[in-house]
Amino acid sequence: MAPRLAEPPRAPAVLHGKRDLTSPGCWLHGAAIYQIYPLSFLDTDGDGYGDLEGVIRRLDHVASLGVDAVWLSPFQPSPLADFGYDITDHKGVDPRMGTVDTFDRLLAETHRRGLKLMIDLVCGHTSDRHPWFEESRRSKRGERADWYVWADPAADGTAPNNWLSVFGGPAWTWEPRRRQYFLHHFLASQPTLNLRNEGVMAALLDAARFWLERGVDGFRLDAVDFLMRDPALRANPPLSAKPAEIPAKPFGMQAHVFDVAHFDVRGVLERIRAAADGFGDRALLGELSSQPGAAQRIDRYTKPGGLDAAYTLDLPKRPFAAGTFHAALTAAGPGSATCWSFSNHDVERAASRWRPAGADPERFAALLALLFCCLPGTLCLYQGEELGLPQADLDREDLRDPFGIAFWPEFKGRDGSRTPMPWIAGAEHAGFTRGGKPWLPVTEAHRALAADRQEMRPDSTLNVWRRCLALRRLHPELKQGGAGQVDEDGPVLSFTRGDRLAAVFNLSCGRADYVLPAGRYSAIEIPLPGPAALLDGSPQDGIRVGLPPLGAFLALRDG
Repeated sequence: MAPRLAEPPRAPAVLHGKRDLTSPGCWLHGAAIYQIYPLSFLDTDGDGYGDLEGVIRRLDHVASLGVDAVWLSPFQPSPLADFGYDITDHKGVDPRMGTVDTFDRLLAETHRRGLKLMIDLVCGHTSDRHPWFEESRRSKRGERADWYVWADPAADGTAPNNWLSVFGGPAWTWEPRRRQYFLHHFLASQPTLNLRNEGVMAALLDAARFWLERGVDGFRLDAVDFLMRDPALRANPPLSAKPAEIPAKPFGMQAHVFDVAHFDVRGVLERIRAAADGFGDRALLGELSSQPGAAQRIDRYTKPGGLDAAYTLDLPKRPFAAGTFHAALTAAGPGSATCWSFSNHDVERAASRWRPAGADPERFAALLALLFCCLPGTLCLYQGEELGLPQADLDREDLRDPFGIAFWPEFKGRDGSRTPMPWIAGAEHAGFTRGGKPWLPVTEAHRALAADRQEMRPDSTLNVWRRCLALRRLHPELKQGGAGQVDEDGPVLSFTRGDRLAAVFNLSCGRADYVLPAGRYSAIEIPLPGPAALLDGSPQDGIRVGLPPLGAFLALRDG
């Protein structure tokens, strides 16, 4: 294990933009979170699915990284149509994962290691096998008749409007028993909850309190933009009257002005915030869609009384370029509550998606780690990212994701980012499971990057991540406040953190130069393997930094 730098004294709470960090949930600001997708973390009972006991057994690995918290993706009972995000009981644990007692042990072991634990709160939809929906679909009368979004057909029997599912096809499915359509923004087996119904909100808040009373430190709120929609169910306009090209996913052909990101989302967040505040220092992190205006929605959702931070799926869809990060940092602004996420269970892994042609994989993974740890606000690191795992290349017959199956081969789905963690290079299934066949295969490319093999190499991607996270803890400027001056010069991205720290990154595979503003600088040792930056010039005229390919330079300005 790589040595960890000593923890610096904690700085006093500060004001971040308009946000008072002494308010509940402030522990999230500046924190580094490690996302665990439990189905793929470690299987201890041989059924091929990861479980909560597996998470417990690998908590030491997580703690060794130097993160502050764990975000645990869904573990509640589910038929696994959407692999955890189709829940049948908000207050239970799927038998494949363990029991509520197992969860309580996991929570205690997480806290014993000085880590916080956040869990998913899926408020927008349930499984179609949830007792709530089974009752609601039977009749227009009854206690739960209005717990989901139902609508009469159009005069010709077709769907109530033109809304589309993210996963393809109409967002409406016919229910003959009610003679109505129900709404689903994702799979047809994930009916949309009607959060304007007070009974629904009360039930969801009761579920939130169930986990808060057990001691969880907060929630990651799934698909926040889809929580509310136009109550009149007006049709969306086309994005273009004459699209230049028909996309594989027709969802992208509409301007989503009525089905997504409705103004009333904020009210739902305030209800959840009020419930969480009853338990003290509890954090709320939101997932936003890639629809335009994400920075403005982050600002709206995170004003006092709402979320503490939010991330958007927009950044991973952009190219790896200085302009992409310049735009993201500038849009976030100095008072933003942005959470940065390069990879997660819904997008292609950054090690593949962003790696420039010809780039050395380890050098690129190291640059991503350093850039990530220098960003302002909250960070969310996805399991396997610390190993530099590329996107797994799976055969068509190995796919489990209905999204990928529907759009193959134009879109291969999300399974490639959800394959099992490789723990032991020489073990069966790389140590993920014994005996049973894993629910997704372990690729040979991942076996070569197994954690046990990287532990033995001081310069491995795993140990680079540890040193980058230690660097973030060592320098208060990297954890507190926003980014100051942001600059883009060809392939070079630079920004300041606090009043003194300058960070410069060359995002290309060629050499590049950048001139720092006049002044004296003390270079900070950075954990990038390979050649270092070369300095030239004078404090009076500006220091010229010669950056190697995929290189970086960090320094503190004197005085």
